[in-house]
Amino acid sequence: PAAPPALLLLLLHGGGVRASSPPHHASLPCRDDLSLRSAPINLPRGVHMLDLSRNQVQNLTEETLAYHTGFHHLNLHANKIHFIQPGLFKDMTDLRVLDLSRNHLNVFALSKTNIGPLTAVESLDLSSNGLYTGMSEYFLADSPALETVSLRGNSITKIAQDTFSGSSSLTNINLHNNVILEIEDGAFDSLAHLTELDLSKNSIACITDFNLCNLKVLNLSKNSLELFQSTRSAELYRLVSLDLSENKMSHFPLLPLNNILKYLDISRNYLQSVEVTGSPETKNRVFLNHLRYLDMSYNQLKSLPESFFYCMGSLEVLNVSNNCISSFSITNKRLLQTVKIINLSYNSLQTLTFGENTLPSLEELFLQGNDLAVLDRKIFQRLPSINHLQLQQNNLQICTSDHQDPPDCVSFTSISNLHFLNLSENSLWTLPANAFANTPLRLLDLSLNLGLDMDKCALSGLENSLVHLLLRENNISNLNTDLSSLRSLKHVDLSTNQLTSLPTWNKESSIESLNLQNNNLVTLDYSTILALEHSLKTLYMGSNPLSCCRNLGFLHMVQHSAVVVPDIETVTCIHEEYSEPVNIEKVTQEMCHGLAVQNYIIVVVLTLLLGMVALGLLLKCFQSRKRKHNRSFSA
Repeated sequence: PAAPPALLLLLLHGGGVRASSPPHHASLPCRDDLSLRSAPINLPRGVHMLDLSRNQVQNLTEETLAYHTGFHHLNLHANKIHFIQPGLFKDMTDLRVLDLSRNHLNVFALSKTNIGPLTAVESLDLSSNGLYTGMSEYFLADSPALETVSLRGNSITKIAQDTFSGSSSLTNINLHNNVILEIEDGAFDSLAHLTELDLSKNSIACITDFNLCNLKVLNLSKNSLELFQSTRSAELYRLVSLDLSENKMSHFPLLPLNNILKYLDISRNYLQSVEVTGSPETKNRVFLNHLRYLDMSYNQLKSLPESFFYCMGSLEVLNVSNNCISSFSITNKRLLQTVKIINLSYNSLQTLTFGENTLPSLEELFLQGNDLAVLDRKIFQRLPSINHLQLQQNNLQICTSDHQDPPDCVSFTSISNLHFLNLSENSLWTLPANAFANTPLRLLDLSLNLGLDMDKCALSGLENSLVHLLLRENNISNLNTDLSSLRSLKHVDLSTNQLTSLPTWNKESSIESLNLQNNNLVTLDYSTILALEHSLKTLYMGSNPLSCCRNLGFLHMVQHSAVVVPDIETVTCIHEEYSEPVNIEKVTQEMCHGLAVQNYIIVVVLTLLLGMVALGLLLKCFQSRKRKHNRSFSA
């Protein structure tokens, strides 16, 4: 018996023919390199999905499709179709998805013939077909059920008033990567259900009187926009996401007065201020009470006044990195109460101020790359929810706990929720005792602070919390700080220093990953190896002047334990019998035992020779004395 049509799925890829059906239905054999020009004539009845993608179809006709009309899904992606039989799809009343992408439909469009009605098609892909202005209408003129259309990767320069007039049910239009210069007034007005519009990567210079009230997602990134203005209407705009990134705007966009916008990206423009452009009457305050995400990174902003945030009662993420902001201040405790992430990295910050009881929800603060040298000593203690603090590439100094502090130092004690702290590249010269007391750090990065002098008790208070410790490129020759007391420590990076010996670890060590690359280690203490071996999983040891035969304990661990050495190919050691360093994997105990025997023989021979020389000298001396004694008694 034939399989029920709804259960049959047939795929006819360029890589082979595959039939999937119930066990009682015969399957077609698989063959490679089909290069089909049409569907096989022996297609079983009831095929719902036909995938002829990546074949050699040129003419799309009833014969090409083996006279089947019951398809739900038809995939003709990446063929060479340049002709479609007019009216081919009118009787395909079940066809919902039609993929005609990456063909030569521009050739068909030159005939100025409509392909006929797409009676039930809901999704149509016409991308990468060389279509230019006026051609898409031949495919969209009679598609009453169409909801989604992709025209990306074509050469369309203009969206005319009637481009989508035959597709009034459209909800999603993708015009990414064309060369659109102009959009005629009313081009989208007939599309009452349109909710998503992608116009990214085109050549649009300005948007004036934006009035698509029902649109929810609008992507205008990667254009040449200098201006974005909405109509001054009290009507509710349903826009939720607006992407204006990578354009040429020098002023903040004029957004709808009555909006529910949640996501706004204006990054990589030429913004010099957050003032809205336009005549004085258009500069009324725009309320963004629903806005949650605001990205203004990579612009030319010099300031960001507190007043800018007055109407942003729901903001959670603020990114103003890579600007020219010299001062940032939040002193009004009613502002930014919901903000969780603030990114001020790579600006020109000289002053940073947070008032008491401000920013109660702030969890992540990015301040790297600002060359900050002066901050209020207790500035971070004012942030009750701060969890993640990025301060690398500044010039800060850390306060001690005994009040004998350097001027303008910053305190990192008693920050109750701080788990991640990056202080790399801060020109730190000293790390005082108890520098992080009562702060439950899980990750601490102190790398690239050349000449850093760490007090023996610098990490006191982190015994039960610290998991990651990074001390790379600090020019440390001897680590005095006791790491064995850090019971939760699992990942340690001591690479690119001047270490000649390892810190002491006891048998309770929990270290899982240890990076010792680029140091001056000659020998690894065997007791340290034993202490680490039970927990260690990953060890980096490359670029150290190790001795081959004075590290047999380390050699045994590498060869017989579960420890992984990812850079094993660069881990070499020095052997007296070899002029070049030897890879640690090639060292055997016999090499060292043989050397020991050889050394023993040499020592014995030298000892015997020395003994014989000494004995000869004694005999010669004795004979000389005897002759002298005999001469003294002669007559």
